[in-house]
Amino acid sequence: MSNQKSAEPDNTAVRTALWRALHVEIDSTPHIIEDVVGLKLAAPEHGWQGRPDMSPFTKPFRASIVARARFIDDLVSERAASGVTQYVILGAGLDTFAQRKHEIASRIQIYEIDQPAAQEWKRQRLVELGFGIPPFLHLVPVDFEAGNAWWKQLSASGFDPQRPAVVSSAGVSMYLTRAAVAAMLQQVAALPQGSTFAMTFILPIELNDPEIRIGVERAAAGAKANGTPWLSFFTVGEILSMAREAGFRTVGHISSATLAERYFKGRTDGLRPPNSSEEFLLAST
Repeated sequence: MSNQKSAEPDNTAVRTALWRALHVEIDSTPHIIEDVVGLKLAAPEHGWQGRPDMSPFTKPFRASIVARARFIDDLVSERAASGVTQYVILGAGLDTFAQRKHEIASRIQIYEIDQPAAQEWKRQRLVELGFGIPPFLHLVPVDFEAGNAWWKQLSASGFDPQRPAVVSSAGVSMYLTRAAVAAMLQQVAALPQGSTFAMTFILPIELNDPEIRIGVERAAAGAKANGTPWLSFFTVGEILSMAREAGFRTVGHISSATLAERYFKGRTDGLRPPNSSEEFLLAST
């Protein structure tokens, strides 16, 4: 990994954090999620709301980001209430569950997995902002580019593979090869009964809603230009088959339309995630 990236987080992670903050700033109440911690971490330049990727054109994508964050928040809260005490975030970026949901977070162990440079940057920012690194939060550095095994690093950080866990992976699968996604599914499926995996995946672009297809194409082109191309797209049938083959006991699909119905019903500001773009796989052991 180049030194250039060590001083700042990934562009996608920052954009995601800023979309969550923009939701709080400009969208009508009730907010789907209240998250300004990511904005504090990113500390963007004044006038960041005027960035091209914050324009009205990106409103459906902002809705998708806050919807997926809310879904994961609810899932972790629900599983923690049922006794699960471990939460693993694959590709954590500027995730802020540990800071926003302190009452729940303090009762479980949270393992955030990301690239070493990103983890060091985040550690410094949490300390600088006064959040610190509480005992329940574990920043697990894994150099995916060097082929380091995230499972080995996770166990070395105190994770107990003999106890159930919630594992989330949002906005990651498109950057992985199909073989890497299959390996990730198999690893999580090996967790004890009572474990849950929530993973987002991108449908093939031709299956996206026409209204957002050009936006998805731009995002894919931007990722490629940044040296982090999107490698994998999945139909619903493909991802469900892969999860079954990996060994999950139950597998299901949570569509963006389902999230829209659950979290955006009755809104009058036009905020709504697009149908048929980024979807969720929800699987249990």
